[in-house]
Amino acid sequence: METIVFDIGETLVRDDRLWAAWADWLGVPPHTVSALVGAAVTQGRDSADALRVLRPGMDVTEAYGARVAAGRGDHLGERDLYPDVRPALAELRALGLRVIVAGNRSARAGELLRALDLPADLVVTSEEWGVAKPDHAFFERVLDVAGAPAHATLYVGDHPADDLFPARSCGLRAAHIRRGPYGHWWADHPDVTRTADWCVDALTDLPALIAADRTAGQGDDRTGPDAVHDGTPADTADPPAHNCPPLAGSR
Repeated sequence: METIVFDIGETLVRDDRLWAAWADWLGVPPHTVSALVGAAVTQGRDSADALRVLRPGMDVTEAYGARVAAGRGDHLGERDLYPDVRPALAELRALGLRVIVAGNRSARAGELLRALDLPADLVVTSEEWGVAKPDHAFFERVLDVAGAPAHATLYVGDHPADDLFPARSCGLRAAHIRRGPYGHWWADHPDVTRTADWCVDALTDLPALIAADRTAGQGDDRTGPDAVHDGTPADTADPPAHNCPPLAGSR
């Protein structure tokens, strides 16, 4: 393993303030938005569908633009980070890995994340790249900046359809974190457990797993997504044929 790439929402950053801001903008209680987001998650739908339930036909992108124009756009600070973020990223860099943050967020969110001075080599968002997950072009951009081949690059995220499945289908390795609505609800689905190289409960689980993986791989010249830790060929290097509802949409 040479490079590790992290999703943003509900992997590094808590989304509760994001949804609370939408609730405030729409004039409804935060619990209402949270409950509707949860319903969308369990149905495998885009979490933004929660907003469309409240305002049928609403163009979420246009509404977000209106929020920005009103000075009520993205707000990200230290309190939005999960507590394991800094120690985990620092330890991974100490292992000699290139650490990248790349996920679906606005350009403004990218600026705010970079201002936090995370222990990362690169912080970038989908709006800055002009392409969003789960589009394979996003993961092609990931590989452009990874400085490593796909089989030596790990993508870490909570969302099976946005993070796990497309990363693996592009040849990257992938770790699923049980965090946030999608991460918890879909964590034990067989397609998730079969597809992920690792399923973790905290980012601080990753350094030990990667160190052990490196040790196990010494003297093993097999590379690529068809080589797994115990020497047994993986089921497939192609996109998994998952049976869960389509987990569409991006956050």
